[in-house]
Amino acid sequence: MNTSKRTYIKDAFSKKTNSEVELFGWVHDVRDLSKIRFLILRDISGRIQTISIKGDSVPEVFELVGKIPRESVVRLKGELKDSKQAPGGKEVIIKDLEVIAVAEHPLPIDVSDHSKTELPKRLDYRFLDLHRERTQAIFKVQSTIVQAYRDFMIKEGAFECLFPSIIGASSEGGTNLFKMKYFEKEAYLSQSCQLYKQMLACSMEKVFAVFPVWRAEKHNTVRHLNEARQFDFEMAFADDKIVMDVLGRCVQYIVHAIVQNHKKELEMFEIELKVPHIKYLTFEEVKEMMKKYKIHIGKDDLSPESEKKLGELFPDTIVFVHDWPLSGKPFYIMPSEKKDKNGEQLSNGFDAIYKGMEISSGGQRIHIPDLLIERLKIKKLNPKDFKDYIDSFRYGAPFHSGWGLGVERLTMLIMGLNNIREAVLFPRDRDRLTP
Repeated sequence: MNTSKRTYIKDAFSKKTNSEVELFGWVHDVRDLSKIRFLILRDISGRIQTISIKGDSVPEVFELVGKIPRESVVRLKGELKDSKQAPGGKEVIIKDLEVIAVAEHPLPIDVSDHSKTELPKRLDYRFLDLHRERTQAIFKVQSTIVQAYRDFMIKEGAFECLFPSIIGASSEGGTNLFKMKYFEKEAYLSQSCQLYKQMLACSMEKVFAVFPVWRAEKHNTVRHLNEARQFDFEMAFADDKIVMDVLGRCVQYIVHAIVQNHKKELEMFEIELKVPHIKYLTFEEVKEMMKKYKIHIGKDDLSPESEKKLGELFPDTIVFVHDWPLSGKPFYIMPSEKKDKNGEQLSNGFDAIYKGMEISSGGQRIHIPDLLIERLKIKKLNPKDFKDYIDSFRYGAPFHSGWGLGVERLTMLIMGLNNIREAVLFPRDRDRLTP
């Protein structure tokens, strides 16, 4: 079928009255007023009212308009007319109508703008849920998030890199890996590209990636996934303070791009998005702050309640919590020269809290092989499993720092979603492996 003369709906509104247009899309709604039948057509760019009038239209077309089920795919030719009653001020008088694909009925889920179908069932029929304009809006914004991240990094002089997703040992420690058979060997799905991006930064200085990660954690929360995407950044000759600055400016750049390009989508979700401010607090300062509100904080980690409180205290702000206890950070984070008031060793690691939730974790990495081996042993990991990684720092490795930022979590927070699964096209969690 030739679509070379196709007009997108948003472009039809700027065409001259009486122009002929050829539209392709989905039947969003049909209304029958006896002698006039309205067909609301939808494509990725918008919606338009089209009409067929009994006696004026071709009889076959008038009959067909009344029979097409919602969500069916059609090709429509017609004449553009001004109309004060029609949304957008224009409508199309249908001259020719062809059904490309009939949608079976009843539809298994409600695909209206304000769907009453619960999220689990919508995810079961995600391919149909994606017909909804609200669902599409989430992924239009997410597309801009990814593109803006790439644009920012390229302007920073960083190189995009592709890293392996199959690894031979844990990249972060712990047992939360998906094990797999790799020919005669045992392998794992990567939980991070951490070690690889470090190796590369030690030669190419500034590197970034959009990387899929898998974590075999048996959680059922609204903020975690077992498969997710992550923005990763690593920079040579940089400490934790330098990469915190890069991260702050990166998120500001992304949010600015959304504000500039997605007014319609933000209004649809009733979101007033602002480019965030930046604030720096030590872990100890946050701990003291939370005592005032009787909110528990762990010895070396923030609780969800404390993250939420930081979001309330500092709205539209990225809060960098730094000088983190070393015990709460992975083996590769550089110990700091500082200690807290109890004599506990601190680290050059940090977390970034935005809209009441952690969006990123990062810091300065250990580039000294002997210190790395020591830290691996303290974390009860076998240095032999990390031989290639350790050896990569034996031949001229500069000090370096970096961070990772969850794509779906950032999407969830920006769009004000209640469940991170809404920010994933086809989510993978403990119970969901299809579609």
